[in-house]
Amino acid sequence: MKVALVTGGGSGIGRAVARAMDHAGYKVVLAGRRLDALEETATGTQMVVVPTDVTQPEEVKALFSEIESRFRRLDVLFNNAGMGAPPVPMDELTIEQWTSVVNVNLTGAFLCAQAAMGLMKRHEPMGGRIINNGSISAQTPRPNSAPYTATKHAITGLTKSIALDGRPFGIACGQIDIGNAASEMTARMTLGVPQANGSVMAEPRMDLKHVADAVLYMAGLPLDANVLTMTVMATTMPLVGRG
Repeated sequence: MKVALVTGGGSGIGRAVARAMDHAGYKVVLAGRRLDALEETATGTQMVVVPTDVTQPEEVKALFSEIESRFRRLDVLFNNAGMGAPPVPMDELTIEQWTSVVNVNLTGAFLCAQAAMGLMKRHEPMGGRIINNGSISAQTPRPNSAPYTATKHAITGLTKSIALDGRPFGIACGQIDIGNAASEMTARMTLGVPQANGSVMAEPRMDLKHVADAVLYMAGLPLDANVLTMTVMATTMPLVGRG
């Protein structure tokens, strides 16, 4: 039995990936801030629900203590929890909005990866895999997206650092950059979103199943193979040429 932790598991990409991993035979632990949303994801499954605010070190510590107590191991962490800020000009952002995004998208991902690496070093056999959700904003920004884009660019650096530092311990790390998966977060794209040239355009989306399948592929590789970066996107969305 392989054990997987999915953060941000109460909706969207996290929910789709958690259900796919459950269906594939993983023992899935769900983490997120909203108990009701986590329980909805877990309906009809054997998932373990652990409400967690990934920005709080003590809550992350408690989450990983629960995993170690129940299973003695962790094979896969899908570092998925994330949030954005209002799409306003940078000079209109509040420091609270900036800090909230940094705390969830970057510090939360770091805290979970840090705890996962410690557990993966302790269990026998040693090793495991961390998959970070980078987003296509790790490559190219949208207008008025400085907090989200900055944190997702930082996730790329974190991914490479984990891949390097985990190497002696059999810990692999990769990043999936997702473009326009059909979730609650991207619903507004069907009505039109600002483009780099100042226009507003509706954008195509893709089924969440394709994201879940991609994460399952990354997670299922033997630890002597790794997908360092993968981009999965709606084919005709405006990414290529956007920069």
